Amino acid sequence: MQETPFCLRVGNLLPYSMTDSNTTAFKNPSTFILQGIPGLEAAHIWISIPFCTMYIIAILGNFTILFIVKTEPSLHGPMYYFLCMLAVTDLVLTTSTLPKSLSIFWFNSREINFSACLTQMYFLHCFLEMESGILLAMALDRYVAICNPLRYSALLTNPVVAKIGLAVMLRGCMVILPIPILARQWPYCRSNIIPQPYCGHIAVVNLACADTRTSSYYGLFVLFCVRGLDVILIAVSYTQILRAIFSLPTKDARLKIFGTCSSHLFVILVFYIPGLFSSLMYRFGHNVPAHFHILFANVYLLIPPMLNPIIYGVRIKEIRSRLLQLLTHEGT
Repeated sequence: MQETPFCLRVGNLLPYSMTDSNTTAFKNPSTFILQGIPGLEAAHIWISIPFCTMYIIAILGNFTILFIVKTEPSLHGPMYYFLCMLAVTDLVLTTSTLPKSLSIFWFNSREINFSACLTQMYFLHCFLEMESGILLAMALDRYVAICNPLRYSALLTNPVVAKIGLAVMLRGCMVILPIPILARQWPYCRSNIIPQPYCGHIAVVNLACADTRTSSYYGLFVLFCVRGLDVILIAVSYTQILRAIFSLPTKDARLKIFGTCSSHLFVILVFYIPGLFSSLMYRFGHNVPAHFHILFANVYLLIPPMLNPIIYGVRIKEIRSRLLQLLTHEGT
């Protein structure tokens, strides 16, 4: 009697036996099941409260930044245009994952179409790379403003800023495109259950019953050669910036100039350090409890979009002043 092949059922798995006749019996599942946070299903409602709160703060904060820059002509400059790009990226980044996660926590809506899963994966990783590119562009802006201030207006004109933004967008779109393409070609005959509340790259690829080293290696290439290159260029920029700051004659001047960079430095650290930790833990942290890693990965996707508008709103005097005017109805 022929053995029963392993098939994917919604929420149900049949026994698997690999035979010559069924090794290619199943290619792409019609539906994946997002498990949420395994082991903490009973606490999903409580977990959703801080998640939803952070999401609302991120949405309101980034829309506020966009509104302030749009309505205040004095803020129509390169630094603020890059800040708007960062705000838009953060809005898409959070919205690509959080609504589905909340639907799992609140309504137990775990199913996601295979194509929708790959689309979510693409948008998630694409906008992570875009955010990295925008942070690099903002570091370039600070480098020119501090190390070559007399040529700032000539170098960073509006067309140049637009070209930088377009280059960042195209790079993110193109470099991530192979990830869902590779993920689509693998045969999925182990399970259709993704042990987290969104379709992350490695979480999906790990379900394939094939040698997926190509996907894994390409993911590492993006992490180290694309985002890693951004980190190196940011470090070079800030090395030159710090040299320029420490060459200033007075302590007050050094503190004033450093204050203009401190907010950007903090945003960089919030984005890169947890992101690197999360990526490496996913690939190599096999002894880390699954629920800890999944919680950390979800919080990582929320913390930068939530904190970025707060940091810039507090640290940048022009934005802070305009926000206070709006809140107290004293603006013109």
